[in-house]
Amino acid sequence: MYSLETIISLAKRRGFVFQSSEIYGGLNGCWDFGPLGVELLRNIKEQWWQEMTYRDEIVGVDAAILMHPRTWEASGHLAQFTDPMIDNKTSKQRYRADNLIEDFIDRLEKKKKSEEAKKIREQLESVENNEDYYRIIIENEIPDPVSASKDWTEVRNFNLMFKTFIGPVEAASNTVYLRPESAQGMFVNFKNVMESARQKIPFGIAQIGKAFRNEINTKNFLFRTREFEQMEMQFFIKPGTEKEWFDYWLNERVNWYIKLGISKEKIKIKEHQKLAHYANFASDIEFEFSFGFGEIEGIHSRTDFDLKSHQEFSGKKMEFVDTVNNERYIPYVVESSGGVTRSFMAFLCNAYSEEEVEGENAKLEKRTVLRFHKKLAPITAAVFPLVNKDGMPELAHKIYKDLQKAIPVQYDTSGAVGRRYRRQDEAGTPYCITIDGQTLQDDSVTIRDRDSMAQIRINSSQIADYIAKELNS
Repeated sequence: MYSLETIISLAKRRGFVFQSSEIYGGLNGCWDFGPLGVELLRNIKEQWWQEMTYRDEIVGVDAAILMHPRTWEASGHLAQFTDPMIDNKTSKQRYRADNLIEDFIDRLEKKKKSEEAKKIREQLESVENNEDYYRIIIENEIPDPVSASKDWTEVRNFNLMFKTFIGPVEAASNTVYLRPESAQGMFVNFKNVMESARQKIPFGIAQIGKAFRNEINTKNFLFRTREFEQMEMQFFIKPGTEKEWFDYWLNERVNWYIKLGISKEKIKIKEHQKLAHYANFASDIEFEFSFGFGEIEGIHSRTDFDLKSHQEFSGKKMEFVDTVNNERYIPYVVESSGGVTRSFMAFLCNAYSEEEVEGENAKLEKRTVLRFHKKLAPITAAVFPLVNKDGMPELAHKIYKDLQKAIPVQYDTSGAVGRRYRRQDEAGTPYCITIDGQTLQDDSVTIRDRDSMAQIRINSSQIADYIAKELNS
């Protein structure tokens, strides 16, 4: 498994991800997506959107980031959307108390102190309040990772929502929040969508959008950030059927990642033992990163908590009226909540590979390749003239412009063809098309496959059809 530092280095060098505001020293927990990064993001979102909404019973919305502040009272975010925060008095470093403990457990396990790690993990699973976190840290003499100091403050709550104001006056009455999740935009629009789209239970609402959390500590590249994007679907169902739908969507979502190239061995389902106040079932889909398994999507049975709360706070009915069976009820909800940025990171880490191949003069050289699923690859094909003379550039450029109408494609004339192949391997480009001397004679071109490096010759008129067939195979 390749280190996170290796992945980050490639991501910057090839234009996948840059540190936000890097010329000013960067802004912690915020990242910019470069030319290849935005294409990979777009492809992930497009594949998710097709998977979730190209069906009869799920429709999409795009709700506003800013919502009426009562929304967050009803959802419980104002009162409960907090993390346990602790400061080290010596280093002045700030941590999430649960993360501090989990990292300490990981260090113990790496040192083969499994019994000690098991004991602390059991303590962590039974935590009910901030005093419990503090007691675990003090009793187990957990040190500050920076200074090794064990001099800690009390654990206190830290609300994760970013606050701002609407209008010219920064008054309490004008307070609004950047949404910490996109789900509430779907809940408050439940009746609007059901009636306008003429949907009946069961049906779902899907959305892709930004969310913001003022994390105490950001870490592990894109895994924990303050600004991120979510792919969420809320599936509204009849009470009593939630286990059936929970199992269905958990299976569907695991299979989506596998279908798009994630190795089965790197996927793990983690069932929640300690449930959120709104849930009666919950599981995480985790991917094995270099730092360990981490959540990339959560499947939650949220019961009727959200719709019931919004009905209470707004005074608007959130019921479904079943005229066929003469029933009236507030639907339960099964949620699929995936992170676009975390999925991006998982697909990038999963695709990264290094191998030794035969290079120029039969010498072995390292090949770095991103083995993305063909539908996710930022660039689908690259076009090269073998040499920059004899009419090859003109013919290559014509092929490039024709392909550009249908797929993301690059044109490259710089350096030896072998070096151009390596550049495209690092970008994850599935196909490289070379125009050479034989092309001038019979109009055939070489198409080289990224993964096998095998080459075939086809007529230039067949390129578009060949690639289209490969993408859909």
